[in-house]
Amino acid sequence: MKAPARLLGPWMLTALVVGNMIGSGVFVLPAALAPFGAASLLGWAFTMGGALLLALVHAWLSQIVANHGGAYAYARLAFGDSAGFVAAWSYWTCVWTANAAIAVAFAGSLGAIWPAANATPWRGTAAALGVLWLCTAINAAGVREAGRMQLVTTALKVIPLLVFGVCGLALVHGAAYRPFNPSGQALTSVTTATAALTLWAFLGLEAATVPTGVVRDPQRTVPRATVAGMLIAGVATMLACTAVIGLLPHGAAQASAAPMAAAAAQTWGPAAGWAMGLVATVSCLGALNGWVLLQGQTPYAAAQDGLFPAPFARTDARGTPWFGLLLSSVLASVLIAANGSKSLVALFTLSILLSTAATLLPYVLSVLAWWRIDRGASLARRTAAALALAYSLWALIGTGAEALLWGGVLLLLGLPVFLWQRCRPAARRVSPER
Repeated sequence: MKAPARLLGPWMLTALVVGNMIGSGVFVLPAALAPFGAASLLGWAFTMGGALLLALVHAWLSQIVANHGGAYAYARLAFGDSAGFVAAWSYWTCVWTANAAIAVAFAGSLGAIWPAANATPWRGTAAALGVLWLCTAINAAGVREAGRMQLVTTALKVIPLLVFGVCGLALVHGAAYRPFNPSGQALTSVTTATAALTLWAFLGLEAATVPTGVVRDPQRTVPRATVAGMLIAGVATMLACTAVIGLLPHGAAQASAAPMAAAAAQTWGPAAGWAMGLVATVSCLGALNGWVLLQGQTPYAAAQDGLFPAPFARTDARGTPWFGLLLSSVLASVLIAANGSKSLVALFTLSILLSTAATLLPYVLSVLAWWRIDRGASLARRTAAALALAYSLWALIGTGAEALLWGGVLLLLGLPVFLWQRCRPAARRVSPER
C-alpha cells in the first residue's frame, strides 16, 4: 500500500491545534465564568499552566516516538498493546462525541445569525448533521484540502478574537472588575471551579501529535506546532472571555446565551453583535473540520498495528483512511439524531460529558508513558512532567462521578473489539518503534 504523502507543514499543523482548541467553548464560557468576576483569572492561570505542561510533555514525546497516533503510540510503546488500545479507543470515542457537540454548537451559532436554522429542535438537528457531513466530505477529499480549510477558518476566528479581546479590555474600566471575587467563595474554591469550567476550552492541545504520518519533518514540526498552537489559542480565549466579563453587567453576562455577541453589540452596535455571531459560526466550522481530520487518523494508526479491525487501516488513492472517517461521522450522526427532540443545549451538554470523560485518560497515559520512555530526562523536565501528571489526574477526578461512569461505560464497549483482535490469529502485530 502506498504511504500517504506528508502534506501538513508547520502552518497547517499549528492551525490544526489552534482551530481544534478554539471551537464553541470560548463564545459561551463567559456566561459560566461571570459569577466569579475577575477572580476567574485565577482559574485561567491554573488551567493554562496545566495545559502548557501537558503540551510540553506531548512535544517531548513527539520528538522521541516516531509512530503516529498520539497518545495511542506513546501508551503502546511504554506499556504494551492493552494500554495502547485503551488510549486509542478512549481518544477515538472522545473525537467523534466531540464532533457531535461541535456540530450542535454550530447549529446554535448559526441560529444567532439566521434564526430559522434552529427554530425547532429538528431544524437544529438537520443543521448539525449537514455541517458534520460537509466537513466529512472536505476531509474525504484529502488531508491537504482539510489543512487549507483549517488555515482559513483559524485565521477568520483567531484574528477577530484577539482584536475583540485587546480592544474590549482597553475600553473596560477597573471598576468593572470590582469586587474582585463577587461570588464570596474562598479563592481556592473559585480557582478549582473556574479551572474545571475552562478545561473544555483547552481540549485539543495534543492534536498535532495524532496525524504525524502525514506531517512534513514531524520531529521538528509537531513539537513547535503543539506549544505554539496551545499558547495562541489559550491567550486569545482568555483575553476574549475576560473582556466580556468587564464589558457586560454582572447579571447580563451570566444570563446571556451568547455573551460575547451581546458584549460586542452593546459596545459597538448591533452589527458588531451579528459579526461576532458569524465569527462563532466560523469558529465551530473550523473546529469541526479539524476534529473530523483526527477521527480517521486515530483508529488508522491502531489498525495498522492490528489493534483495531483491519478496515480502519484502508486508505484511498489520496491516502485518506476513509472507513474510520465515515464510521465516526455515522456514530456522531446517530448521537445527534437520537437526541433530536432535545434542546440544543441539552444535546450539547450530553456530548461534552461523553467527550470530556473520554479524553482525559489518554492525557494521563501520555504523561505516564513519558516517565517510562525518557528515563534520562533532566530534573527540570521531570519536575514539569510531575506537575503535568498531577494536573491531569486532578482534571480526571474533577470531572465528577457521572463523567467517570460514562468513561467506564465507553471503555467497556471497546472490550469486545480488543478481545476479538487479540484472538484473531491473522491479526497483524507491529512492534512499536521510537
